[in-house]
Amino acid sequence: MRLHRLDITAFGPFGASQSVDFDDLSAAGLFLLHGPTGAGKTSVLDAVCYSLYGSVPGARQGSGQGMTLRSDHAAPGTRTEVRLELTVAGRRLEITRQPPWERLKLRGKGTTVDKAQTWLREYDPTTRAWKDLSRSHQEIGEEITQLLGMSREQFCQVVLLPQGDFARFLRADAEARGKLLGRLFDTRRFAEVEKRLAERRRATEAQVREGDAALLADAHRMQQAAGGAMELPELAPGEPGLAEAVLEAAAVARATARELLTIADRRLSAAESARAATGRELADARELDRLQRRFAEARERAARLAERSDAHRAAQERMERARKAEAVAPALELRDAADSEHRRAAAAEARARALLPQALADAGAAPLAAAARRAAEELGGLESARRAERRLAALVDERAGLDRQERADEEVRQEAETWLADWETVRTTLRSRVDSAQEAATRAEQLAVQRDPARRRLTAARQRDRLADDTEAARQRALAAAEDAVEARAHWLDLKEQRLHGIAAELAANLTDGTPCAVCGATRHPAPARKTAGHVDREAEERALTAYQTADELRAQAERHLGAVREALAAARAEAGDTPTAQLAEEAEELEGAYTRARATASGLHAAQEELRRAEGEREQRVAAQQQAAVRSASRVAGRDRLEREQAALEEELTRARGAAESVTARAAQLERRAALLTDAADTARAAEETARRLKDADARLADAAFRAGFDTPADAAAALLDDTAHRELQRRLDAWQSEDAAVRAVLAEADTADAARRPPADLTTAEQAAADADRRLREASSARDAADRCRAELDRLSAHAATSVRRLAPLREEHTRVARLASLAAGTSADNERRMRLESYVLAARLEQVAAAATARLLRMSSGRYTLVHSDDRSGRGRSGLGLHVVDAWTGRERDTATLSGGETFFASLALALGLADVVTDEAGGVRLDTLFIDEGFGSLDDQTLDEVLDVLDALRERDRSVGIVSHVPDLRRRIHAQLEVVKGRSGSVLRQRGAG
Repeated sequence: MRLHRLDITAFGPFGASQSVDFDDLSAAGLFLLHGPTGAGKTSVLDAVCYSLYGSVPGARQGSGQGMTLRSDHAAPGTRTEVRLELTVAGRRLEITRQPPWERLKLRGKGTTVDKAQTWLREYDPTTRAWKDLSRSHQEIGEEITQLLGMSREQFCQVVLLPQGDFARFLRADAEARGKLLGRLFDTRRFAEVEKRLAERRRATEAQVREGDAALLADAHRMQQAAGGAMELPELAPGEPGLAEAVLEAAAVARATARELLTIADRRLSAAESARAATGRELADARELDRLQRRFAEARERAARLAERSDAHRAAQERMERARKAEAVAPALELRDAADSEHRRAAAAEARARALLPQALADAGAAPLAAAARRAAEELGGLESARRAERRLAALVDERAGLDRQERADEEVRQEAETWLADWETVRTTLRSRVDSAQEAATRAEQLAVQRDPARRRLTAARQRDRLADDTEAARQRALAAAEDAVEARAHWLDLKEQRLHGIAAELAANLTDGTPCAVCGATRHPAPARKTAGHVDREAEERALTAYQTADELRAQAERHLGAVREALAAARAEAGDTPTAQLAEEAEELEGAYTRARATASGLHAAQEELRRAEGEREQRVAAQQQAAVRSASRVAGRDRLEREQAALEEELTRARGAAESVTARAAQLERRAALLTDAADTARAAEETARRLKDADARLADAAFRAGFDTPADAAAALLDDTAHRELQRRLDAWQSEDAAVRAVLAEADTADAARRPPADLTTAEQAAADADRRLREASSARDAADRCRAELDRLSAHAATSVRRLAPLREEHTRVARLASLAAGTSADNERRMRLESYVLAARLEQVAAAATARLLRMSSGRYTLVHSDDRSGRGRSGLGLHVVDAWTGRERDTATLSGGETFFASLALALGLADVVTDEAGGVRLDTLFIDEGFGSLDDQTLDEVLDVLDALRERDRSVGIVSHVPDLRRRIHAQLEVVKGRSGSVLRQRGAG
């Protein structure tokens, strides 16, 4: 990497634009960057770093994305910018960066923030022109980092060598050196390996602990199932040997459970045998008790039967009389039925005779039947008269219907004649309305064609009037803007002429002794020009020019507006003509009114046509109705004559048939009622005579049946009869006596019952207690056996589950052991890691060893062969080893810590270390060649001889075509190094002065 040119504007202490030509400074190999304290030497290096990476080292970056990098001396309108031209990896690039900028708003009050800007360009030697590559911050950052192969921290340590940092590095402990080397060599991946291993160790340890916890939970469940007979291992989850101890304890618990199950089986068999024996004894005792109670109950029942023997004999006699009376029962029932039937027939006869006339009240059945036949015959003769009466009623209804039809047809004829009398007037009126509406529709179409042009002319006329006023106003504004522009241009030209007259004073203001004059080149300035009163500077001229440009732009805008207004006015006049707007409005209003009236009249065309069609249809209907009514009236005359003749004949026939009755129907009703009464009376008389005969026969048969059954009278036989309920109750009592007597005799005749009665009473309580005790002992033995079996099954299940868990955890446990060993080795906590070096420290130790070897090559020259830097991996106290750095003194032959070096020795040792570190980091970054280096401070602590030796070493860097910039304010270096870049500070900001090797 070689720097060519750096341009700085409003950056850090530099208020104005400053440029650095590194090609000119690098021609001599060594160049000096000097200036008073606080002038801005470090800001030049910050500008290089900012142009490459978009940020500056340390706290100088500040906050706000680099807004603090802006110079406080910069003009408000000047934006901060850094541009760097360099060659890297054979490509010539130009990087331009502008940090965020808070500026005044162009409109209104207040400020606004412009975003940061970045440009990357590349020089094309073929076309000899710059071409744009990117304007993206991210793309440019990635491109530069990839080309340089270094991060910003590495660049600041390798290219901008801060001697103070390396002096502290020499005196620092292992931890501080590790942090610095870690940033330079980017060993984060090794630290990430340590972190990943530690995380993996924790993860596998957690998984193993989780598995062991589950295993211990199974062990606790096994202990609970075993009833506390199982001893758990006193180990925590994750401790070695836990799985084996749990499996061993589980095996002991299973063996114990099987032994307990065998004992419980034997106890259950003994309890079942004892329960069977007591059960048999209880059954025998219960059977003896049952037989003894059975015999005692039979004796008691026999005694009760003896007490009821008299009642039983009386019941038997009553049952015998009832059986004899049952032979007389049919005759009794027959006599009762005949008596009931005779009574009903006599009552019906009396009711029927009460309805007859007095002449027939005492007549017999035969005379009554003859009178009924005569009434029926007379009734049959009235049937034809009844038909004639119904026909007469129908004729009357028909004549009434004809009269109603005649009246309706007459109303139709009169209404039709009245309506048709006005038909011609109505038709003429409706036809006139249709013709008027058609004419109005034609007129509306004609007016619609004329309405749109009239509207457009009226709109154009109104726009013409408005634009006429706008044209005059626009012309006045254009004239005023033109006058303002002329005055602003004259003012600007006057100020420009005044500034040219006083330009010498303006140039003289920047002259200082020893600085060449920009006009004549002289370094002495005995009589510089002085500013006079009213001097015009560059800012005043630029403000006047800006005012003129603004006024000229306003003039152009006013003229463009005037032209647009005039064009619009010409178009409006071409459309509207010269007719006044009021006249056009009046004409448009009249046209609109006529069009509205025509549309209103034309809208009734369809309604008028429909009304005419309806009227014509109604006329046709009324004419047809009038004709039909006349035809119907003529046909009704013949029908009415026929009905009158038939009605007269029927009335004559009915007069003869009804006699004294009001009507034939009334006469027929009288005859029907008389025939019914006579017939009913004859029937009831015959029924009464027949029932009296049957009652007499029933009495004779009843007396004969009672005598044959052994009863004196029929009344005695009736008293001996039993109804069904009494008979069933008496039979039930007799059957119960016989059943009870048979049952008692059977029990008393049983041999085993009689034998049991002769034995001592049974002791049932003692037998039941013995059986209950045997049952309880059997239940207890069975429960104990079931509990032992469940315990054995549960222990088998839990043991199998634990064994499965152990097998499943075996690979994870092996992985955890392996990962834990690797993590301990990488973290330096393992006993196998004798020096307790972390993995990152081990890598950094190798890098430090390379740096020490590279630094020794230069340190030997700087110290005249006295000092050598060596890496040490010894432990310091109780800490870890790996990043020790010692210096070997060839004069004494002893090795000592670098913290014991003096101030000057520390400087050139740190310088050698910085140069060696630059070589190693460059090789680490892919071999990117660093052709420009900067060394910051520390030279004031060297004597003349050592300073010469150090400069010889730095000058030797030119052999590799490098240029080294020394940042220092040591006065002796200004004499020794001719190529210089001086930073001069002042009230208006710092400026750069460059002097080449010549």
